[in-house]
Amino acid sequence: MNKITIAIDGYSSTGKSTVAKQVAKTLGYIYVDSGAMYRVVTLYAIQKGLISTDDFNKEALIYQLGNIEISFQFNPVLGFAEAYLNGVNVEKRIRTLEVSGYVSKIAEVSEVRRKLVAIQQQMGEDKGVVMDGRDIGTVVFPNAALKLFMTATAEERAQRRYKELLERGDRVTYEAVLKNVTERDYIDTHREDSPLIKAKDAITIDNSNLTLEGQYEKILQLVRLTLEDEE
Repeated sequence: MNKITIAIDGYSSTGKSTVAKQVAKTLGYIYVDSGAMYRVVTLYAIQKGLISTDDFNKEALIYQLGNIEISFQFNPVLGFAEAYLNGVNVEKRIRTLEVSGYVSKIAEVSEVRRKLVAIQQQMGEDKGVVMDGRDIGTVVFPNAALKLFMTATAEERAQRRYKELLERGDRVTYEAVLKNVTERDYIDTHREDSPLIKAKDAITIDNSNLTLEGQYEKILQLVRLTLEDEE
């Protein structure tokens, strides 16, 4: 069977990673969470004191990019690959609201994007990959056979993220999460380097009123149709 590359872009907290994992598992494809890679770099910057609420030493981060090694290791218990920073499992730490608050600023740095895009493109050389992020269909895999652009209202996305953080035990407010979502939307869509935009040939999936199962079935049908066209 022919293998294809599936590029899933969209706003934060639209469930890109969740559905990408499901589709990849069903097809036996490799799943890559490109957003996790930017979160790993963000965590590194926080740990090294390179970014805070009132300061961002971008030059120092660029200088230290060679010290950042990002890898993913499959966890059979969880059923997906976890992110590692220089050999240390940081999967839980990169999902905090603190990292979410800085990741869009880190993703604006062209040198960071070039480093991670090169890694991502290498991962998809043999196709058979599902990758989600902000610029997968426009920059990383502009020739992907199937491109999806996922969206939902900011309020709905904030509610999902708020519930997720509470279930993890984080002490947050809905207002703080909504503020983070709207701020990230603005930064992601207004940055100079690879802003979040819908690829011309991408199919929009608005999941404001879709269940996870409904969304999965809709996307899986699009995958099947694309595979038939590739034969």
